[in-house]
Amino acid sequence: MDGAQGLLRDPDAGLGQAATVPGETQEPRGLVSIILPTYNEREVIAETIEAILGAVAAPVEVIVVDDDSPDETWRVVEAMQDPRVKVVRRPGTRGLASAINRGLIESRGELVGWMDADRSMPPSTLPLLIERVKEHDIAIGSRYVPGGRDDRPAFRVFASRLINRLATIVLGSGILDYDSGFIVLHRRVLDQVTLMPTGYGSYFMEFLYACRRKGLSVCEIPYTFSERVVGVSKSAPNLWQFLTNGMGYLTRLVVARLRKID
Repeated sequence: MDGAQGLLRDPDAGLGQAATVPGETQEPRGLVSIILPTYNEREVIAETIEAILGAVAAPVEVIVVDDDSPDETWRVVEAMQDPRVKVVRRPGTRGLASAINRGLIESRGELVGWMDADRSMPPSTLPLLIERVKEHDIAIGSRYVPGGRDDRPAFRVFASRLINRLATIVLGSGILDYDSGFIVLHRRVLDQVTLMPTGYGSYFMEFLYACRRKGLSVCEIPYTFSERVVGVSKSAPNLWQFLTNGMGYLTRLVVARLRKID
């Protein structure tokens, strides 16, 4: 069944160490939770968090789920000493989807979202996503609707567009940016659809497809996806990685299409 149970079975429960700055214990009405999965983002994490806190007018919490970064990204977050910011350190555990799943478990907001921490996704788009969620169940930042743009190197843009084209052929549902990874949704969505805590981009495609099959509304908001300004991308493909990952994506897309939705 695609229900909230998937959020309760945390694959790394008991492995991580949560460090929380003391703050209010009661959940503010209208709280927005933004999850940032991180690995070696020391140079940009504080700037990203500050930009999120400055962009979102509603009560907001930022949850950083760090896979025990060698550059000690988690220490930078702890040092901010902001009651709106929480860091969960996961020694011995890595994985984008499982980090987001852990963040969902830790989150308290009526609205929940996640995005990259490397400044490739602009926090200034968050208010637009939050506004559109008033009319829809889910809002995603999209590079491929009119007004959106992908400013990365040509091969990475080609790879992303090809994967999205493949997802559209296999899954349909009218979504143009299936592997966006930039999202805000109502918490009630998580009562109906489970986020599979494995994989890199395919988890997002599976999640959106399951949402559409459940009859949930998804809207796409244009934004410009930029190449990171510091550090090295963890997803920049070479030809072999592209072919290998492509086969993995195709397999998961086909399985998602055939999977029974309760």
